[in-house]
Amino acid sequence: MSHVFPRHTKSAPPLAVGGEGCYLIDSTGKRYLDGSGGAAVSCLGHGDASVTAAIKAQLDKVAFAHTGFFTSEPAEALADLLIAHAPGDLDRVYLVSGGSEATEAAIKLARQYWVEKGEPQRGRLIARKQSYHGNTIGALSAGGNEWRRAQFGPLLLDVSHIEPCYEYRNRAAGESLEAYGLRAADALEAEILRLGPETVMAFMAEPVVGATAGALTPAPGYFRRIREICDRYGVLLILDEVMCGMGRTGSLFACEQDGVAPDILCIAKGLGAGYQPIGAMLCTGAIYDAIAHGSGFFQHGHTYIGHPTAAAAGHAVVSAILDRGLVERVRVQGAKLMERLEDRFGQHPHVGDIRGRGLFRGIEFVEDRETKAPFDPARGIAAKIKKAAFEAGLICYPMAGTIDGRSGDHVLLAPPFIIEDGQIDELVDKLDGAILAAIG
Repeated sequence: MSHVFPRHTKSAPPLAVGGEGCYLIDSTGKRYLDGSGGAAVSCLGHGDASVTAAIKAQLDKVAFAHTGFFTSEPAEALADLLIAHAPGDLDRVYLVSGGSEATEAAIKLARQYWVEKGEPQRGRLIARKQSYHGNTIGALSAGGNEWRRAQFGPLLLDVSHIEPCYEYRNRAAGESLEAYGLRAADALEAEILRLGPETVMAFMAEPVVGATAGALTPAPGYFRRIREICDRYGVLLILDEVMCGMGRTGSLFACEQDGVAPDILCIAKGLGAGYQPIGAMLCTGAIYDAIAHGSGFFQHGHTYIGHPTAAAAGHAVVSAILDRGLVERVRVQGAKLMERLEDRFGQHPHVGDIRGRGLFRGIEFVEDRETKAPFDPARGIAAKIKKAAFEAGLICYPMAGTIDGRSGDHVLLAPPFIIEDGQIDELVDKLDGAILAAIG
């Protein structure tokens, strides 16, 4: 009998005992193609020798030194490397242990920034429906997925949520992509004005929405207008790249492709590639200076922030992404994956949309292509696809509630950056079988 508290109490997962490249191996010897990198984590695949060597080398020096007393060489090196490639005026790095910690820190930093600036009335956060920013209370409050929020409602902060930029569902007939993108972005201005600009501290969004909407990309010009609106009203822009960042969409930072830079940026998942738990919050020099020249103390922290061993892993992962040309490889292999998906599913009677960037792709399922009507949630399409794919030896990331937290189904694909052409074919073949088994 296991004493582990699992994610799902009514099923017993197999025991993972090994990993080789794009595959995980269970205790029976069965191999699973990691078509989603777990949850868009394992960007380098499994068993990367250079990353494990960096971790072992750091353990031989110092495994842990509390940041209340010390900094460390790996933390300094990782921060330097990230800022050397970061967009805009991002200048400081706050290392944490995962995505929820990064977004929680971002929300608290935004609040403290305005207090330090003498505008304590700015405490309102605006985010988007069908977003996901993590599972701590602040992060879950910012997230806009009703299913994830429902049972914790009494505990959550009062956060405003505007409509997402969801072209497949929300663009009007005859409306250009560009016009729709501007219209979707203008919802932010309307909400700022409704709340009162003097009360709004920040707007938080994922450049490419991951878990809750299946690689949902913004319409052209959307984030440029968002940046303009934030600047007009003095609102901080927080971009959550926990899932879509670190090369996943075909640029090291996802926001680069939209021609914008945030005031605060969050990364995790691909930063450590699964080799160590690590995340980071990056902020501009101006935000850092407001703290440094004010109280001098960011009133936040966790025991394991700046963990030397995790930072050594993160530095090795980011170095591998850059030095091995893996961002370019993501663009090339991502185009191949998209081509295979469109060839196989583009005319499928129950596939409504295939979307994404790089090696971050989503397929949205519908009962009727013409009306875009989703399946009845009672059918459990996403769960059935996940189960059938796993039985076939494919790990993918299906999710229900794509449209509003209740209706809609999609599958998210985020394979390792090292995926080969033949493995792309294997992924598509096994996914095809799983869809057939789930939908019929």
